[in-house]
Amino acid sequence: MEKLSTDEIETYLSGDLPGWSVLGDAITRAYQFCDFNQAIQFVNAVAAAAEGAQHHPDILIRFNKVSLTLSTHDAGGITERDMKFAIETDGIARDIGEES
Repeated sequence: MEKLSTDEIETYLSGDLPGWSVLGDAITRAYQFCDFNQAIQFVNAVAAAAEGAQHHPDILIRFNKVSLTLSTHDAGGITERDMKFAIETDGIARDIGEES
């Protein structure tokens, strides 16, 4: 899988992926939930989706906040695979009840 160009990445971030940003050769986003249990519910759902996709994000949990960082290590950067998984995780967060 090929890395996306800077323009392709910016198109995703300004369209389908508000809240995500570039961090080096990865994209990252923080989610906030009402409590720790909801945050863990989100992490568990993301873990199940990641296993199914064989695409595993870096996950940081801080009480009710969860940060995800995505990169396709085999490609050395951000790919279409990262963008599709980011869209999926945003959907999971909405379903669980992410706070605005």
